Order: sequence, then structure tokens, then C-alpha cells
Amino acid sequence: MRWFALAAVALLVLATIGQMRSARAPGWGDVHVFPDVEGPHAPSTLKTPEPADWRRFDSGGTGRLAVLLTDPDSAWLGLVSGLRSHGIPFVVTDEPERALRHQVVLIYPRLSGAVFQPATLRALGDFAREGGTLLAVNVLGGGLDAVFGFEGVRARRDHMRVRFDAERPLLAGLADPRESEIRIAATDPPATRIGSHDYLAPAEPPLAVYEDGAAAVVQRRFATGGRALALGFDPGLLLLKACNRRLEGVSDAYANAFDPSADVPMRLLAAAYRSGEPLAVTVEPVPDGRALALMLTHDIDYSESLANAVVYAEMARDAGVRATFFVQTKYVRDWNDDAFFDDAGAGNLARLAELDMEIASHSVSHSLVFDTFPLGDGREHYPAYRPFVKSGTQTYDATILGELRVSRFLLERLGDAPVVSFRPGHLANPKVLPQALEASGYRFSSSVSANVSLTHLPFRLNHGRGTEAETGVFEFPVTIEDELGEPLLERLDDALDVAARIAKHGGAFVVLVHPNVIGEKLVFEQRLLAALRDEAWLGALGDYGRWWASRDSVSLDVVPGPDGDELRLHAPTPIDGLTLRLPPGFTLEKARPVASRPDRWVLDRVEGDIRLALRPGHG
Repeated sequence: MRWFALAAVALLVLATIGQMRSARAPGWGDVHVFPDVEGPHAPSTLKTPEPADWRRFDSGGTGRLAVLLTDPDSAWLGLVSGLRSHGIPFVVTDEPERALRHQVVLIYPRLSGAVFQPATLRALGDFAREGGTLLAVNVLGGGLDAVFGFEGVRARRDHMRVRFDAERPLLAGLADPRESEIRIAATDPPATRIGSHDYLAPAEPPLAVYEDGAAAVVQRRFATGGRALALGFDPGLLLLKACNRRLEGVSDAYANAFDPSADVPMRLLAAAYRSGEPLAVTVEPVPDGRALALMLTHDIDYSESLANAVVYAEMARDAGVRATFFVQTKYVRDWNDDAFFDDAGAGNLARLAELDMEIASHSVSHSLVFDTFPLGDGREHYPAYRPFVKSGTQTYDATILGELRVSRFLLERLGDAPVVSFRPGHLANPKVLPQALEASGYRFSSSVSANVSLTHLPFRLNHGRGTEAETGVFEFPVTIEDELGEPLLERLDDALDVAARIAKHGGAFVVLVHPNVIGEKLVFEQRLLAALRDEAWLGALGDYGRWWASRDSVSLDVVPGPDGDELRLHAPTPIDGLTLRLPPGFTLEKARPVASRPDRWVLDRVEGDIRLALRPGHG
């Protein structure tokens, strides 16, 4: 019996080897080798992750939002990421006395008698009663229920939606139905659930309720102008899970729709900050006062696509637009396609570079199972690296670092242009991708859809798509893609509708097109550009990425002085077209106003430390 079993195993192994050999029969597995092209030679080494420290954000003036941190083991990194993306100046502190020097204080992630002494709890209540704006997540006790205007709290794990009352003045910017009701979890899988709390017997009509009518966000306003506002769910945790791709399936649509579920709570915090801080200045998410950052991106993963891409690039050039081309360096013939990254392909690549398009990587193998590849040793190089796709579920001799390193090397060597952006085939997204991208020299990723991330803003990727450490790579989620639903041109009006919804608050609008054909897809791009040219910033993903990275490092403070208020900006790297939202009726020295948005002002260039006069009135 044992012999029979061993024989069966041996036959199975031989059959498997035979299948592998037949898959590599003549013609299959053929490799195009460029003469005298070999590399990269320098190894790629992943950084040891450094846990993020909230103390990095503990400096700044009293005009900022103060985050009073009550638990450093919370999802504070998600909250901070959201504040940065939404351009809200803030400081993080664990000292109540320091926080209470600010006009607006956010207690995070919970407020209870277990985290504050009675004297501190009294001071927090007095702060709101005497005119301050007190915001808190998860108010669970401490005797401040009456300050926030409710009578008890109930823990839940079954809430999936939150409905905001757009009729309330603080929520006036959330009039879009897709903003007034957001999704915070899905019925299935249960892993998408986040804990939440109902606030019982609210004294004022709730600002938001859950799907069963229980109060999700409550407030109490005081005659002094003070406000106490409590959220029953954690906006930092929502953002952290969404941006780490742990809420996939929460949105009703994978792509091609507007779902700002992770953005809306941050907009509520921004509105409360502007309401409570008379000199609130925030940073807009799009350059030059524009409402939308439109990026035309193209995935080159088919034998005809590289030649077709030249036609798309010439259209973009004629329109005065720089587009992005994610190019698969496919030099191995396999189940997917012919080895189209050959001499002719290199010629088309050079033409794209000549037309001043951004060249970006779309991997080597474009495998459906890229997210299951081993990491690799960081020494993979061309032409020795030869990944072979046998089927939709099997790929041999491939690694994550090999896909990143070798494709970037070939594109830079043959395209004679720096490569800083990456998009995986099929948006397959391994957990190690953020740190692997960083180790391979990439700065920007477009590897997830906006509706999976539940945000229409870029964000910094975390190490291992986890909760503790950041990388230097930024993600730019895909908004519109060409393979789901009706033919792309028939969806033009729907795409413009999504663009208009994003533009109300400002954000990124990344369009993904496969140039496998010339015709209706090209016409779609032409008509999209014509419709959005006047309101959108237009450019390559890498160009917006560099601007966004500079924006992410900008810090600002408004400092009152005897000669008037002064805006102090610090930009470690130069940035052009930085757009600021000022308090209503204010003007900014050496900045130009945006005619269509009177509270937005543009600085043509910021570098280092500058000081500008912030003046009331319309001068």
C-alpha cells in the first residue's frame, strides 16, 4: 500500500514536471535580449521599519487644531494622515494644559474618567462652556455627557452606515447624497466592521445618525459661542483601514463612482476647525487654485498597445497635456502574450519620451498572481530575470523585487527618463508592496481604486499596509477605469459627473485607459480634456506626485501681532502653485486670488521660510 502511494506521488511529480516543460516548449518562454543591456547591478534593500512617533507632530502654534492624544496605541496615524491630506494644520500633544491654549481641541481616540483626572475633566468642560470648540471621539464617561449634550452611551459593532444632516450649518458642505450618507463597514466580511457607539437621548438633534437612527455625532452649543461635539466612531481607524485596503467591498462600486466615505469625517473636523478658529488657514489639495487634478494614465500590457500609445501621446502633446504611460517590459513570450518589449517596442518607448510623456512601470510579467509572489533577494537583474506566466494562476521564476527592479531599469535605460511611478497589473497589491517600491527607487504608486480606499485624495503608504510605520511612497488611487461596465465613451457623462462631485471639495481624478485600440477610448480622452480643461489641473501622475510630496511637508501657522496677523509658511522643498483657503473676507500678501473661489489664494512659489501679512477686508 505504501509502495502504491509512493508510486502515485512520483507519477504526479513527473506529470507536473512534464506540464512545466511543455509550457516551455519552443516559442513559449522565448526571451528578447537587448545587446549590451544588463542590470540593475546595485542591490535593493528594504528598510527596517521605524514605528511612527506622534511626537514628530508635537510642534506648532496655538492657531492650529490641537489633537489631545489619550492612547498612543490607537489609530492616531490614520487620523494624522487624514489631517495632512485635508490640509488642516495641527499639533499632537498628550498634555491637556497645552492643548487648551488652542481655540479648537480634538480628544482622540477616547474621552473617559480613566484617562483624565477630575480637574482636567472640569477644565475641558469649562473650555467648551467659555467659548472653545471641544471635539472628541468616543466619549465614554468622565462626567462630561451633559457638556456634549447626551445621556449615556452604548457600544455597538453592527453599524455600517452614517447619515449626516446636511441642513445643519456645520455640515452645509455635505449636500451631495453620497456625502450625506457614508459607509463605515460591510455586511460581509465581518473583518470590515469597526466598533462604534450610540449617544443616547441627545439634547440637540444629532448631526449624524446610524442606519437605525441612533445618534452617531452629537453636539451642544453654548451662548458663549463654544461648542462640544462628539463622534461615536473613529475617523482615524476608518481611514487607516481603508487606505490599507482592509475595507474592500464596503463601497457599492469598485471604481467609476464617487465614494468619499473616509473623507467626510475629515471634512466635518475641518468645518469645526474653521468655525472655532477665526484665523483658520488650510491647504488645498490641487495646485494653482484648480478644483481637480486630472491625470490621464495608460496601462501598456498588450502587444499592440505600445504602438497605439504613441497615438495617445501625440494627442496629449497636441492638447498641451503631459500624460502617464505605465509600460509593461514584457520580454518573455508566455501565456499572457508575445514578447512585445523588443526593438520595436523600445523604439515606441523612446518616442513616448521624446513627446515628453511620463514613463512609468507596469511590471515585467503583468501576472494575475503578483500579490502572491515571493519578495525576492533584491539582486534580480536583466536578462537573467525571466518570469514565466503559465496561466492565470501560475507564474514561475518571478519575485516582487524582480518585477519592480528590472522593469524600472529597462524603462530608464531604453527610455532615457527617470521612472518614479508604478502600477501593478490587475491592481494586484501584495502587502509588502509599499516597502518594496521604496527599496526599488519608486516614489509614487497607483495600485488601488479610490472606492476601495474610500478617499479621493492621495495618501502616504504604510509599511506592510499596516498601522505602525510609514514609507516615503504616496498612493494615487484610480477613479475611472475602462474595463468595467459599458464602453468607455458611453460612460463619459458619468465620468464627468464623478469629476464634478470631487471638484466641489478638490481632489484627484486618475483615469486609467488601456490603449489596446484606437478609436472610442481616444475620443473619450479628447472630450474629457475639453470638458475639464478650464477647471482642472492637467498633468502626469509623477508631476502631481512631486507637488503632493512637497505639499505634504509644508507647515503653516497664523501668528497674531501688533501690526496685524502674519502667516508663516515653511516649505522644506520648493513648491509652485500652493493654494490656501483663508478665513472669509481675508486677503494674503504676495498671493493671487482665485476668481471663481474668493476664499482661495495662490502662492506662485514657496521655498524655505516665508512670512506674509494676512489682512481682513478686501483691500
